[in-house]
Amino acid sequence: MSEMTLTQKTCQPCEGGTEPLSKDIAHSLLNQIEGWSISEDGSTISRTFRFKDFYQTIAFINAMAWVANQQDHHPDFEAGYNRCQVHYTTHAIGGLSENDFICAARIDALVTG
Repeated sequence: MSEMTLTQKTCQPCEGGTEPLSKDIAHSLLNQIEGWSISEDGSTISRTFRFKDFYQTIAFINAMAWVANQQDHHPDFEAGYNRCQVHYTTHAIGGLSENDFICAARIDALVTG
């Protein structure tokens, strides 16, 4: 039986007291999401998405908001006319959880189909 992909998984509640992912596990999960990078301290993953114009950028942000609310796991992001930089971390544990990678994969699916 094959293992589920990140886009097939659902975020699980993550409370304080849970340990952040080890760097080895975080890098293993990072290999499953193209274009994302991990911060030097290993606490955040980020990716910049580029679009044709403002309308497409805002459409992406609205779709990203839908994913975030569906998964109850919300990114930080910065946007401009034709770009959106997305950052995921699990604030409750002060680092990365599998939820960050699940949401990153789901966000990628918005632009790759």
